[in-house]
Amino acid sequence: MMKQTVQYIRVSSVGQKTDRQIEEGIKAYEDKISGSVAFKDRPEAQKLWKDIESGKVDEVIVHSIDRLGRNTLDIMQTIQAMTAKGVNVISRKEGLHTLVDGKENPVAKMIIGIMATLAEFESARIRERRQEGIAKAKERGAYKENGGRLPETIEEFFNKKEIDICRKELMAGESLRRAAKLAEVSLGTAQKVARLMQDAV
Repeated sequence: MMKQTVQYIRVSSVGQKTDRQIEEGIKAYEDKISGSVAFKDRPEAQKLWKDIESGKVDEVIVHSIDRLGRNTLDIMQTIQAMTAKGVNVISRKEGLHTLVDGKENPVAKMIIGIMATLAEFESARIRERRQEGIAKAKERGAYKENGGRLPETIEEFFNKKEIDICRKELMAGESLRRAAKLAEVSLGTAQKVARLMQDAV
């Protein structure tokens, strides 16, 4: 069976253009869906995975690595699953090739390892900030251990669907106004997302 190079494209909305992601002459799997949806739950991604399992694909090209998942862990797991099937993942923006001459690229492996470490670090930072938030709420007498609504934590804020979309669009290089429009949030909210992202660096 002749294997082929394909491309995977994801944009957040039906009206969003995919011109900068498309490469002419290459079969494309194009999802128009929120970036907050896991790779395995996207319609076109599911079709792509079926073709990978059928041995029809040997390379998957993406515009940027963040197209492959809803968060760092999802992206990492998607890349590892494809690599395990002998599929070379090529990310144009990052210049990443997961396989070289059919063997695992040590540089790509290192990058994926760094991503995993950053994911763990981010998770630890969120837990730490949550505990700090609870401690401050207790000092103010605003924390109720046996029921009652707590002040919104940073983790809860970023777990909101529209906030996650806004964050991903900002990470992809979109402007504050464009990210706010795509995520359907106010400019002020997009500015808050950007500020919290910067604080986490």
